[in-house]
This record gives sequence, structure tokens and C-alpha cells, in this order.
Amino acid sequence: MEEALIRIRMSEHDAHYAGGLVNGSRMLDLFGDVATELLIRSDGDEGLFVAYDNVEFKEPVYAGDFIEARGKIVKIGNTSRRMEFTAMKVIALDQIAPHDSSASVLIEPVLVCTASGTCVVPKEKQRGGEFG
Repeated sequence: MEEALIRIRMSEHDAHYAGGLVNGSRMLDLFGDVATELLIRSDGDEGLFVAYDNVEFKEPVYAGDFIEARGKIVKIGNTSRRMEFTAMKVIALDQIAPHDSSASVLIEPVLVCTASGTCVVPKEKQRGGEFG
């Protein structure tokens, strides 16, 4: 199955809590964008996200961190598309560093969130084969 990827830096605007901590719902925003790309690639339409059936927040995310959100369609129904998602921290601000702007590329990316859910593309909006 095809996979979609978004890499984005969390900004001060994304921080919701003390210490620059980013609200976990920001990962779901990223997963929604990944899902939209997957639906466009598979069906030629943005479709609709119906529900998450599982979301797990694994590690904190802070303003300044770079996050890679990935998703893939794992099951295709008549109108439904089951998807799985992961979000990995690939660059992190150094909490204890000589400068407040110090950051490091993580040798081993850190899993920060996983999720799965279902999207639908109404039959009349599917363009199928040319996008698959």
C-alpha cells in the first residue's frame, strides 16, 4: 500500500502547555492531513474522516521539535478506507544545551503517537483507477 508523509516543525503557536509542550491533538491534525493526501492519491477526492478507533500518545512533543507523520491505507472497502498512522520526532530542541536554539537530529527517531481510523469516500466521488 502507498504511504504518505508530512514533516513539520512544531512552533510556539502549537505549544499549549507550560514549557512549550504541544497538545497531543496536534498529531491528530497531522494525521488528518496525511489521510487527506492518501484519499486524493487513491480516489481523487479528499473524502471524510469518520472516526479514530485507537490513539496512543507515547512521548511528549515540544515547540521546536520536527515531527514526521506517516500513514497508509491498510484496508479498502466499498467506500471506506482503513488507515494506520505514526508520528515520529526526528529533530528535538536540546533541553540542556549551551544555547536556547540548540537542536539535534535524533539518531533513533522517537515514536510520539500512533493511531488508526476510518475515512470514507462516497461512491459518486471516487475516481478510482487513474489515481490508484
